[in-house]
Amino acid sequence: MEVTLRSSPLRTMNSGGAPWCNMQARLSSRLRADWQRRGTLAWLLLPLGLAYGAAARLRHVLYRAGWLHTQHFPVPIIVVGNVTVGGAGKTPLVIDLVNHLAAHGYRPGVVSRGYRGAAKTWPQNVDADSDAADVGDEPVIIARRTRSPVVVDPDRCRAVTRLLDEFQCDVVVSDDGLQHHRLGRCLEILVVDGIHRFGNGFCLPAGPLREPATRADSVDLIVCNGGQPTNDEYGMRLLPETLARVADLSTQADAESFADQKVHAVAGIGHPDRFFHDLQRLGLAAHEHAFPDHHAFVAADFEFGDDLLVIMTEKDAVKCKGFADSRMWFVPITADLGEDFYQRFLLMLRECDDRQETA
Repeated sequence: MEVTLRSSPLRTMNSGGAPWCNMQARLSSRLRADWQRRGTLAWLLLPLGLAYGAAARLRHVLYRAGWLHTQHFPVPIIVVGNVTVGGAGKTPLVIDLVNHLAAHGYRPGVVSRGYRGAAKTWPQNVDADSDAADVGDEPVIIARRTRSPVVVDPDRCRAVTRLLDEFQCDVVVSDDGLQHHRLGRCLEILVVDGIHRFGNGFCLPAGPLREPATRADSVDLIVCNGGQPTNDEYGMRLLPETLARVADLSTQADAESFADQKVHAVAGIGHPDRFFHDLQRLGLAAHEHAFPDHHAFVAADFEFGDDLLVIMTEKDAVKCKGFADSRMWFVPITADLGEDFYQRFLLMLRECDDRQETA
């Protein structure tokens, strides 16, 4: 599809009754900017960052040495995660991995923490019609895009047990969980934001790292989302698909259908600018509305004082289906990885299978 670039659209914050969300989005954006450089704030917080990093490193060492218990399972467990705060592109990769596994004869299942899910009991089985408020937004997207079993639970080991008992999965993919060392795994895939990388290289709260960047040395595969991958990384692109109406997924339209009209762009994700830039590349001129990551949307968030169409991310759309009207559309994205990545991935997975059969 040929796309044209337009001049930068007018950036606006939401004017629909959510000043606190506006403030949170501004603070989040400011903090992420500070985490990209070693400014005064980063140096002031460095002692806390060093303590945080040391604790994370010690915990990792204790699990690897067997001082803390790791629960192992009779099927390969693949963990897809990152070492930075915020979205790096894990979920689209998980979707692509699961669909690839199914196409090669596996019976994959997915576990997730269900971040911000408000369910009263755990674990929870997730399907395409599950309420994102109960189980989290990303698990619903995974269930919708893969049609494979998805189970969420803050205790990922318990979620894996549910997958094996109820669905007889022969491989499990964990969406996030690189730091959840109690979950035994045979493969670790690290997703790196190719634009922001590891920020200023400091651990929380002085920088964006959940654990020291040297953690990358111990994973099995590194996927670089956007930017320029290094020699030991596999490149990944996130490609937009045909737009779909939030209230009726069967109603779809190409981006060209919106090219000659102003729209509102809404994003409550880790890096909303990435979504806004994607819309620009598709030739859409939009008023941009950034919300905090995992924002719990309500109808008032979309009261912009006009009848312009609203385009959002799929992650936001699953939280809006209960009140969505005909103005609201979303852009699905697909992970695009080279065949060399999947050749290496399947080879390593077969080696996992061989080791477990031997054991």
